[in-house]
Amino acid sequence: MKLRARYPGCVVLSTNQFKNGNHIEVDGTIFKIVDFQHVKPGKGGAFVRTKLRRAADGNVIDRTFRAGEKFRSVRTESRKMQFLYADGSDAHFMDTESFEQIAIPEAAVADTLRWCTPSSEVDVLFIDDQPGDVQLPSAVDLEVTQTDPGLRGDSVSGGGTKPATLETGAVIQVPLFVEQGQRIRVDTRSGEYMARA
Repeated sequence: MKLRARYPGCVVLSTNQFKNGNHIEVDGTIFKIVDFQHVKPGKGGAFVRTKLRRAADGNVIDRTFRAGEKFRSVRTESRKMQFLYADGSDAHFMDTESFEQIAIPEAAVADTLRWCTPSSEVDVLFIDDQPGDVQLPSAVDLEVTQTDPGLRGDSVSGGGTKPATLETGAVIQVPLFVEQGQRIRVDTRSGEYMARA
């Protein structure tokens, strides 16, 4: 059955239009394209190898599609919201204009929550009018709440790293000169230390 017949007025996305971050529907389930690769083998038809994150629970799966296969493109809208708290099963957010509160399953946004402090402002991505993902800036400033003290002679130019626990509970590697109580800038995509804030 043709996609347009099944979803009148829907936007159809072909595998050759894939971009990282696009949302598509596969077999009735909504996924975010995390990574994809077009493959043209010597024999047989071309195909696309993908890594997809399920919007409902955050699980990542590997899936292969025939080149040119079509999918329903899922409508997404970003809204500014305030992160309130996570309770072990859901993460709670509040619309800063209407004060309406929503909950997203914590497992679906666990990676992002590593860099969120309560009351920080985030962009909540609504997928087909349902909250489904949280988007952060590429870098955030967080306080180091626990790390071993630096040793005498550990300078900015010296090499080496040590683990540090941040105010969100995330643990990352930081240079030896970083001390407890300092604010540092962290790359939210890689989880790496960037600089002192």
